[in-house]
Amino acid sequence: TGKTVLAFFGSFYFYEGLHLLLRAFPLLRQRRANVALLLAGGGPEEATLQRLALELGIADSVVFTGRIAHGEMRRYYDLADLLVFPRVSIRLTELVTPLKPLEAMAQERIVVASSVGGHRELIRDRETGYLFPPDEPQLLAEGVMTALSDQPAWPRIRAQAIEFIDTE
Repeated sequence: TGKTVLAFFGSFYFYEGLHLLLRAFPLLRQRRANVALLLAGGGPEEATLQRLALELGIADSVVFTGRIAHGEMRRYYDLADLLVFPRVSIRLTELVTPLKPLEAMAQERIVVASSVGGHRELIRDRETGYLFPPDEPQLLAEGVMTALSDQPAWPRIRAQAIEFIDTE
């Protein structure tokens, strides 16, 4: 499509921080006009997130796919330039290590995630992915822009992420 596709794959719970990703999106679009957002999955926050996209005037650049069959996931990974996991900082996200970023790394995708405890277990900043401070749309946008401007490093980051998965 010629667009830079940011994606999230997973369940739409408040703690996943998708409201922060939507709020960061206008900031990203100011700096990179050809960016699109792919939100694959579903859950209790879906209708709220769709309303927020409309309120923010970004609905034309955000695709909500609904739930996706496991066999279809590869196709969606192939569409994504970056996988963004913007979890908020709460006890659950500080203690529980999520599988989705690991899955994305195994698919050789570049991962940008909030620096909550569960993500810090998996991602070493600028080595196996990119981390940004949680809970702030502005910092999320900066984290994504850092990753996008660092594309020459992506082959090394992909290789190191695969190595991390193989050895950990």
